Amino acid sequence: MKKFTVHPTTSIFADVNADLEQITSTGRWSNEQMRQIRFGLEDGVDVSVYADPRYNYDQMREIRLGLNSGVDVSVYADPKYSWHQMEVIRHGLEYGLDVSVYADPKYSWQQMDQILAGLEADLDVSAYANHKYDAGQMRVLQNGLRRRS
Repeated sequence: MKKFTVHPTTSIFADVNADLEQITSTGRWSNEQMRQIRFGLEDGVDVSVYADPRYNYDQMREIRLGLNSGVDVSVYADPKYSWHQMEVIRHGLEYGLDVSVYADPKYSWQQMDQILAGLEADLDVSAYANHKYDAGQMRVLQNGLRRRS
């Protein structure tokens, strides 16, 4: 994490403001996107990972939170994932689980969440980790596996 020295004549905010101005001068950004970039600069994370106008501010937040927690955000730092999907993948990474089972933009975030719940319960999710099942069907299959274990 980047360490800042605060001097009487300067502050961390002057550095952050300068960095923010440099980054955001190259594109059109919403206030919310700029806020996420500012938060990342203040946190000392590599904002270049998500300082891309293709990400909405919610996606930027999920990538920033992953960077803050030290997970490999390259797994989900892709605009093809919704912020909900990114959040479920980030949680799995933070729990140390194999997210490759569900880190697929073809799954809805609700389907991903059901697969994550099964992984957290140490279930064999291969029985229901399939795009043909909606989240409700996955939940039913997951509950059946829980009763058997």
